[in-house]
Amino acid sequence: MTLLEKPSKSINSSSILNSSHKTIGRRGLERIDFLLLLIETIEINGVQSLMLTSRDLGLDNTFSNRVELWKTRAHNPLRRSSRRGKPSDRDIKALISLISATSNRLYPLLRQLLSNKEPKEITYRRWDALNNRFTDLIKERMNIKREGVQKLLSRTDSHSFLRELVLILALSTGIQGLSRLENYIYHID
Repeated sequence: MTLLEKPSKSINSSSILNSSHKTIGRRGLERIDFLLLLIETIEINGVQSLMLTSRDLGLDNTFSNRVELWKTRAHNPLRRSSRRGKPSDRDIKALISLISATSNRLYPLLRQLLSNKEPKEITYRRWDALNNRFTDLIKERMNIKREGVQKLLSRTDSHSFLRELVLILALSTGIQGLSRLENYIYHID
């Protein structure tokens, strides 16, 4: 299956939950949280749709409610209120499954953002609106005193970072999307 074909409706989350990997690094935790933040940026009721997707994947034991989802993703040290320690491997793998499944649903929007066939003016307006909303969510949820967050809020860095996140979400669709995303998260510098 290629990225242009219709993505599979179901993801076998049990295979990723049972696989073993090295421990996740700080950047991996940050990237997971930023990918979830991007999903919230694209979808107005992003957290609610994440909870529904979680239930569809059979992850209700891991993310039984919004608070449990927040607790797992709040290990990002760039957050305004973050949790110490690291989440369990099972929780990380569940988040990766959730991101991949959600990106399957969002793929038409992601493809539209990444398309070169649209007029440049329309594409620019879409990216600008997405960047403004993403920046607002970063200011709301992240510790803006941190140098890494300030760098993300600069106009040039925020655009390139956002484009990278959209591309990662797009590449995490389809049959092999889950394994691509998992490989990326665990091997990020």
